[in-house]
Amino acid sequence: MNRARALMGIVLIVALNFLPWVPACAQNQPAATPPAATPAAPAAAPAAAAAAAPTGTWVAAPAWLNSGNNAWQLAAATFVALQSIPGLMILYAGLVKKKWAINSAFMVMYAFASVMVVWVLWAYNMSFGPKWFPFLGQPGPAVSAGFELSQATVPEAASGMPDLTFPMATMTYFQFVFAAITVIILGGSVLGRMSFKAWVIFVPLWMTFIYTIGCFSIWGGGWLAAAGAVDFSGGYVIHLAAGVSGFVAASVVGPRLQADREHFPPNNLLIALAGAGILWLGWNGFNGGDPYFANADAAGAVLNTNLCTAVALMTWTAMDSMAYGKPSIVGAINGMIAGLTPAAGYVNGWGAIIIGLCAGIIPWFSMNKLQKTALLSKVDDTLGVLSTHGVAGLMGGLLTGVLADPNMLVYLGTGSNAPGASTTGWAYGNFKQFLLQAEAAGFIIVLNAIGTYVILKVMSLFVSLRMVDSTLQAGDNAVHGEEAYSPV
Repeated sequence: MNRARALMGIVLIVALNFLPWVPACAQNQPAATPPAATPAAPAAAPAAAAAAAPTGTWVAAPAWLNSGNNAWQLAAATFVALQSIPGLMILYAGLVKKKWAINSAFMVMYAFASVMVVWVLWAYNMSFGPKWFPFLGQPGPAVSAGFELSQATVPEAASGMPDLTFPMATMTYFQFVFAAITVIILGGSVLGRMSFKAWVIFVPLWMTFIYTIGCFSIWGGGWLAAAGAVDFSGGYVIHLAAGVSGFVAASVVGPRLQADREHFPPNNLLIALAGAGILWLGWNGFNGGDPYFANADAAGAVLNTNLCTAVALMTWTAMDSMAYGKPSIVGAINGMIAGLTPAAGYVNGWGAIIIGLCAGIIPWFSMNKLQKTALLSKVDDTLGVLSTHGVAGLMGGLLTGVLADPNMLVYLGTGSNAPGASTTGWAYGNFKQFLLQAEAAGFIIVLNAIGTYVILKVMSLFVSLRMVDSTLQAGDNAVHGEEAYSPV
């Protein structure tokens, strides 16, 4: 208990030390200026003159704000938020054993809240702010009026995109929901045994020291972005990171009770399917929002996401039927998740179909064969996150380096920038892109494997990572004093 309190104190001290570090981008943002008041008409002015007085004295938004783009970006962010709450919350609750439904759902909800606070206090600017190191932005809060209402920009990546047409508040929230879902996906590997107290401590530490580095390196204009590596919607930053970190966490935390490993039936597949459906449709915001504009590539990304997902689900179902003689609902959900391609804005429809086929086969073999080998089965990855997210994310990132179509223009270009911004893969003559994708994957794998291991090992000096066996035997009632289903 004393060690746990000491570690919580360390986390609080880290937070308090970060608060004064306001990055240059926040300091330099102009304060929001209220519209100028119109002088009142003289009291003696005739009625006709009053009727002719100019109207429209209030301006709804600055000239740089495009209401359509802002509305789409906020809607897309909300779609992604719904993937976590309630999407993954009820998906996890339905897929686990009955005694862990509440704990699994609450781990999702708590992580969502915890990341929100960490994100606005320091992690957003570590991920998207001015460069501090080649792999990390300057930490600092994103909460002042001048910051929230100013024009959005990613300072280290601004030269590669048009000027953004929504405020920093929109950008901060949009990127928050991506950060939150990453650690929530990771949590799927340790359901059914990780101490809730340890989870409370782990989430902000992992977000601060692991996620921000991968995010800035690729999305924030860091060294991998400068080298030419791409990640349209999180194949590396989110899925590969969550898969690798989740697998390492599962190994360090330790396994569930052996009885639970051998018999862990879903307690409510209909609820799980509802969560899966929210996850699928929420991906329209996940991929459709990533161009930062309601443009043609956003539409292409939405279509390709759904096409790839449909092919992957059908392929995984066929693999289950051939291997086990029956189509599995849980298998279909896994295929759907593996097929939600983050390459959607870089590949055309044929590329989406190819990735969908690969997503229904390669992660299937990883989950049903590789993770059941004597070596890997020692690690209790509860929901198979290594396969459905880690392997699928790695595969999608590498296939982006092969199938990226230069005609899929993310932004249109003029003059020397014509025809526009796009990525060219190996299949179109650019083998270098494949090598860059492999380099980026290697960095994300090493970062997450080592970083997650170190964080958990240090935590274990202060707090128990795994619940005691008696608590594991009882489940939700022992942890929270509540149960998902009333006995009466």
